[in-house]
Amino acid sequence: MRNIWGNMRNKRAAFLQTGIVLLFLFIAEHPVSAQRVKEPENVPADWSAPYPPFRIAGNLYYVGTHELTCYLVATDKGNILINTGLAGSLPLIKNSIERLGFRLKDTKILLTSQVHYDHVGAMAAIKQLTGARMMVNAKDAPVLADGGRSDYELGGLGVQFKPVQADRLLYDEDTIALGNTCLILLHHPGHTKGSSSFLVTTKDEKRSYRVLIANIPTIITRRPFDAIPAYPDIARDYAYTLESLKHLSFDLWVAAHASQFKLTEKRMPGSPYDPLVFADRKAYDTLIHDLYGAYREKTGQKDP
Repeated sequence: MRNIWGNMRNKRAAFLQTGIVLLFLFIAEHPVSAQRVKEPENVPADWSAPYPPFRIAGNLYYVGTHELTCYLVATDKGNILINTGLAGSLPLIKNSIERLGFRLKDTKILLTSQVHYDHVGAMAAIKQLTGARMMVNAKDAPVLADGGRSDYELGGLGVQFKPVQADRLLYDEDTIALGNTCLILLHHPGHTKGSSSFLVTTKDEKRSYRVLIANIPTIITRRPFDAIPAYPDIARDYAYTLESLKHLSFDLWVAAHASQFKLTEKRMPGSPYDPLVFADRKAYDTLIHDLYGAYREKTGQKDP
């Protein structure tokens, strides 16, 4: 009898050891799955406040919140969605798309200006609902895949959004084509390593417009640039992006945050269709000039 109980104890110990080993293997292979997603709290109220959807120009539409912009590009082969805002914005985006006469399930491609929780919070859920292909700048793909943990600045917050695996990695000047529309990705690093702007040409009943969907390179870190070992090229990347943005040619421009292009000042809810309200090149140049100033102050450079 003593041998029987001894054998049973040995088997239980063996099963326990095997379970522990399997658990560690699972965590090693699925590190994010083992952690709870925790989106940062106490964010500005206008990040989730609804804003009436509207037609920007041609087949480009606004479906975002009062502050966090989301753009729908409608084509004859399905639609492209750029950005999703916070995780809780999914119902708002769906409603906005439907109010414009489109369907969320017709989304074929997902893009983002930058992989931060306030721009990709609902990306995983929308990808699951629609089966759309996720395309992201290669430099931001690892952060998208780990829920934000490897971001050079926000990574300390842990897993901030549900991870998403990219279906296609994008590089500077890559084209994203769907139906009768083609977008060009412009790699504008600094804010994140893979921050991206997009150029798209769209047409309405009167003319065509070259539209820039800009990722504005605001500086979010309080640390000196040379004190960020996870991003040794950050100063050079910001300088490159500012110079690139300065020389871009376009007819209209919008951005990843509504306040950056003064959406609510340029267009009140319910205003008639008027693409040219977004043709304010002077405001764009002033914004880039101010960002240059912030960059010089950060790096200790003197004004020219």
